[in-house]
Amino acid sequence: MTEREEDKLLPGDSRRDFLKQGSLYTALALTPVQLLKAADQKTDEKFATFLEQMPLNITINGKAHTLKVEPRVTLLDLLREQLDLTGTKKGCDHGQCGACTVHVDGKRVNSCLTLAVMNEGKKITTIEGLAEGDELHPMQAAFIKHDGFQCGYCTPGQIMSGIACIKEGHADTKSSIREYMSGNICRCGAYPNIVDAIEEVKKTGAQV
Repeated sequence: MTEREEDKLLPGDSRRDFLKQGSLYTALALTPVQLLKAADQKTDEKFATFLEQMPLNITINGKAHTLKVEPRVTLLDLLREQLDLTGTKKGCDHGQCGACTVHVDGKRVNSCLTLAVMNEGKKITTIEGLAEGDELHPMQAAFIKHDGFQCGYCTPGQIMSGIACIKEGHADTKSSIREYMSGNICRCGAYPNIVDAIEEVKKTGAQV
């Protein structure tokens, strides 16, 4: 503080009071835009902290994985982008087409609607995990036999849902199969053949 600045202090003022006043004047001198930028910077820092990768222990197709993922990453994107398991398809990415269906602890799930970190310690099965070597899963073989696909984009999700449909006890009749497979869309319109494939696997009693 200069002698001239000291002269401006009122009786009872201290050097600390003067510094406080200076800080207040500086803050008041900031424009609204500058204040918003300062606030945005703090928000960005908090957001960056939120997006720090988190540990994830997960078993996929019988293989244990110890991974690090961002909290916002979906199970679908983890499978496709980080683990190169691209058999699970990204269709609508809103849980409306069923192309991304996988099994989580034996239950069918739209992987685009679940965050990867929500599956800590769980067992995931994708279309890649069905066949044993060159031997196809019975549902895969039935889809080929009954021409249950055309372009094939929805087929992995259809097969995963078809297996779950039988396990859930919803494959006793064609109408039941159609109802409980309604969450899987086939734009090519191969629905009758898909139903036939699921019905055959159910009737043969094959292990699914």
